Amino acid sequence: MRPIWSYSYREAEDATGVSNGALRNWVSQLKKELNGETPVGAKAITEEQKKVQRLEARVKQLEIEKEILKKATALLMTDSSPFSR
Repeated sequence: MRPIWSYSYREAEDATGVSNGALRNWVSQLKKELNGETPVGAKAITEEQKKVQRLEARVKQLEIEKEILKKATALLMTDSSPFSR
């Protein structure tokens, strides 16, 4: 069996039915991910970058929750709040 990197784009396109443009995009993205770049606007290919994307999403969610808690605390601390009487 030939190593995957030894196929030309044309051979890979013929073998898989995937368009040449899609293959080039995947190869480009994989090269970037292997260099440590996290894809923006695309799902990661490598496990490491998938984990980075999951962690970035979790950080974003925690930041949103933190802002909600800040606003709720500020609301509860105001004198006009019915809960402070």
